[in-house]
Amino acid sequence: MATRPGPLTEWPWQRLGNFKYVVMTPVVVHGLHQVMTKGWGDIDLAYSLILPSLLLRMIHNQIWISLSRYQTARSKHRIVDRGIEFDQVDRERGWDDQILFNGLLFYVGYLAMPSVRRMPMWRTDGAVVTALVHAGPVEFLYYWFHRALHHHFLYSRYHSHHHASIVTEPITSVIHPFAEHMVYFTLFAIPILSTIYMGNASVMGVVAYIAYIDFMNNMGHCNFELVPRWIFQIFPPLKYLIYTPSFHSLHHTQFRTNYSLFMPFYDYIYNTMDKSSDELYENSLKGTEETPDLVHLTHMTNLQSAYHLRIGIASIASKPYSHSAWYMWTLWPLAWLSMVLAWIYGSSAFVVERIKLNKMKVQTWAIPRYNFQYGLTWERESINDLIEKAILDADMRGVKVISLGLLNQTKQLNGNGELFRQKYPKLGVRIVDGSGLATAVVLKSIPSDTKKVFLHTGTSKIARAIAMEICSRGVQVIMNEKMEYDMLKSQIPENRARYLKLSSDNIPQVWIVDNIDENKQRMAPKGTIFIPISQFPLKKVRKDCTYLSTPAMRIPEEMKNIHSCENWLPRRVMSAWHIAGILHALEGWNMHECGDDMMDAEKSWSAAIRHGFLPLTKG
Repeated sequence: MATRPGPLTEWPWQRLGNFKYVVMTPVVVHGLHQVMTKGWGDIDLAYSLILPSLLLRMIHNQIWISLSRYQTARSKHRIVDRGIEFDQVDRERGWDDQILFNGLLFYVGYLAMPSVRRMPMWRTDGAVVTALVHAGPVEFLYYWFHRALHHHFLYSRYHSHHHASIVTEPITSVIHPFAEHMVYFTLFAIPILSTIYMGNASVMGVVAYIAYIDFMNNMGHCNFELVPRWIFQIFPPLKYLIYTPSFHSLHHTQFRTNYSLFMPFYDYIYNTMDKSSDELYENSLKGTEETPDLVHLTHMTNLQSAYHLRIGIASIASKPYSHSAWYMWTLWPLAWLSMVLAWIYGSSAFVVERIKLNKMKVQTWAIPRYNFQYGLTWERESINDLIEKAILDADMRGVKVISLGLLNQTKQLNGNGELFRQKYPKLGVRIVDGSGLATAVVLKSIPSDTKKVFLHTGTSKIARAIAMEICSRGVQVIMNEKMEYDMLKSQIPENRARYLKLSSDNIPQVWIVDNIDENKQRMAPKGTIFIPISQFPLKKVRKDCTYLSTPAMRIPEEMKNIHSCENWLPRRVMSAWHIAGILHALEGWNMHECGDDMMDAEKSWSAAIRHGFLPLTKG
């Protein structure tokens, strides 16, 4: 929103939310009526392409979004080394508004101008006229309109909404108040209307021109330089005809320079070109290699989770993941295809996120595998190979710590990471499974007045550490699985094991659980508090019980470039396993935390609090 919103700031359908697509109903109904009365063969070419072209524009934009986010996470050609936050993602979630607006206006034009219905597929002379009219009147008028938008009266009421994004993404290009878009559409309609009235318009000419506008808009707002130097070396005058991402980035950081639309020659003519444009372009192309201090190694969970990655769909990634959302199921076919491609061609981990905590640099890498694949015995070797490759890659780059997230560190897969420590005893990078901090978070979640707890966790090292600590407090730990009880009792010192009890009676209201099915949950007494120790959330089946989060903490305000949620966790909340790796790097701890080795829980907790991480609940 602009600093002082003026008239026609909001889009007409803004209050409809995700139901805004109903505005396209007249277009759909018109098409259905034509099909039912005339048949498919008599539908006009111009009309038949309205809806498909809108869909293609959305796909085109999404490709740019994913490409840009992937490159800014990993590429050394980043232009502005600053982060994006949730407020920018929320502000830019309506990037498809202008596509709907254009679709409606094209439909109105189709109804109002009979000649449009007779447009051929292609006319070369019409395409030439479109290019000339764009380079002349459109670029000229846009330049001066843009300069007018930077006058304080219009800037504060309209254009400041766009400039709220200092670090741009491709979709930043179309984030403007409704009034601005009305002017932009009028400008871009000039070449189209010119060819219509000259009689040399064509359907593909119009589609190509709109695709050109989308391409240039998206490219110019990427935060990484991708226009190669050789293009300008072969044809030097091209620097006046095509801008670069670094050229337009200066407009968002300096505000009073580089006003041109796509062709910078008007900035040269009117002396508004930023003097550092060429220098920034060269520096961005050269780039600076960056070595992260920490790598957190994660993976996809279910099929739709690929869209929840930072490089996926921005509006989905900015919210806690929910597989029950109806729109996620509409993406299932593409999700299935991406899984198959990742399974066949995914030969290494890829960068999905880059964040900063003061001077510390953190990256998240994802193994191209899904939850169900970790459960396949014949896949374990190949998954361990992918994890091993990521660890060796991090070690070669000089990364200090690599933390293993989700199923990358299970005992069944690689002994909580011990496999890699044994195989490479001289590793420089420290392997961290995060068990110490996860244990601490669970312990701090237990109400302070608790006298009894029910333990349903298996015999993992986190479960063992939790049981030992609870018993040391004189709190009775009740279990109802004899095999797990015997195994756990044999691993706990005798003076503490006396607080372990095997019983199915008098079950307390504090349950510490790992994977627990619906039937087990229904056995819990009313008012039970479920405290999970797993990285995966429980399925909530009881409305009369309280379900705590998986072990996690709120991150400090100093942590930047946080604009996506970590799986199912709320905004600006990070899993204990992820935080543990950060603490390991911040504190300079030199030990591995893998296999049976675990950081002291209290030491990990104290370090987390000292560095600004906050608990989600108070015990």
